[in-house]
Amino acid sequence: MLPSPSLLFQSRRRAAIALAALGVAASGILLLPTSPSGQNGRLERKQPAKAGPVTLDLNESQVAALKIEKASTKSFPQDKQAVGSIDFNQNRLVSVFTPYQGRIISASLNVGDKVEKDQILFTIDSPDLLTSESNLIAAASALTLQNRNLGRTKALIKIGGVSQQQVDQTASEQQSAEGALRAARDAVRIFGKSSEEIDKIIAERLADPRLVVKSPLSGYVTARAAVPGQLVQPGVAPAPFVVADTSTMWMVANVIESDAPFLHVGEEVKASVAAYPGRFFDGKVTVLGASIDPATRRLFVRSEIVDPEHLLRAGMFANYTIRVGDPVTSTAAPESAVVREGDGTMVCWVTTDRRRFVQRVVTIGERKDGFVQILSGLNADELVVGDGAVFLSNLVSMAKPD
Repeated sequence: MLPSPSLLFQSRRRAAIALAALGVAASGILLLPTSPSGQNGRLERKQPAKAGPVTLDLNESQVAALKIEKASTKSFPQDKQAVGSIDFNQNRLVSVFTPYQGRIISASLNVGDKVEKDQILFTIDSPDLLTSESNLIAAASALTLQNRNLGRTKALIKIGGVSQQQVDQTASEQQSAEGALRAARDAVRIFGKSSEEIDKIIAERLADPRLVVKSPLSGYVTARAAVPGQLVQPGVAPAPFVVADTSTMWMVANVIESDAPFLHVGEEVKASVAAYPGRFFDGKVTVLGASIDPATRRLFVRSEIVDPEHLLRAGMFANYTIRVGDPVTSTAAPESAVVREGDGTMVCWVTTDRRRFVQRVVTIGERKDGFVQILSGLNADELVVGDGAVFLSNLVSMAKPD
């Protein structure tokens, strides 16, 4: 019959411990304390009869194999970590629709092309524009006729050829024609025509149905659905072009519920993406969710990131570091000095005479530049074992009965 998984696990654990013990003994690194006469003797695990700290006594050669360092004081930033994704700044992204119905004549820009404000995106053949320009030409002609009539009427009244009532009537008609022309000019101006273009239409008496649609902002083309010959209508998706200003981007994250009290709008953010290792992008928190997601127990956080070089792309995964407070000065120990025990507690090996080593439980905080923030259990200037601390903990584990 096959052994149970638990028996296999215990057998493999004993085998691993035995191999580790043989390796330590063979290398001579740790831990065979000497007798008072200086000869190698049996292992002594100093521990009081009552529950208390675990201690180990080592000889000079064994201590030489360890790296003993002094705990120091360092400044640790008050940061929270989160994972999110890059998105376009929706406040600087525009779906460009045609203002009037028409058929696309030309569209030269493609996705990824840079575009300046008021640059032409596409041109359509607009029957509405044609009608407005025709009305403009007619209104201009009517005003010219009324101006001539008014001039003739004023000349005739001097010789008694017409009455004053006829002069007033002609003047009224001339003023009505002026108003109609102003309205016709405004109707054409709505299509984006300038005053110079309107004057040209009147002078040449030639209606041009081509309506140009321009970019409302500078940025990059992020989507294009425009195809020559396509019939487009105002507000009907998909938009012929989508333009985004990518000098700022959004970073969207969902942080754990326990971090929610530390987050506030305006706090500094540093983000990194896999495409640019070692590079950080600065920004600030702009939006905090109003509630915790009941399914994930996380809070929605949106940050605005400055990207003047346009390096970030929508859809990238990002690692967030959110600054939630001013840096705090605390006791610090090398990362190698802090060992996680099997029950999850964190310990350091402390010594005062570089011979006897005491295992001490510590509470840790942030990590920075190879050091760990010690919140309790260790004071600055105490001597701790750096490299080699894990071997001391392993030795104690091996000495314990199964």
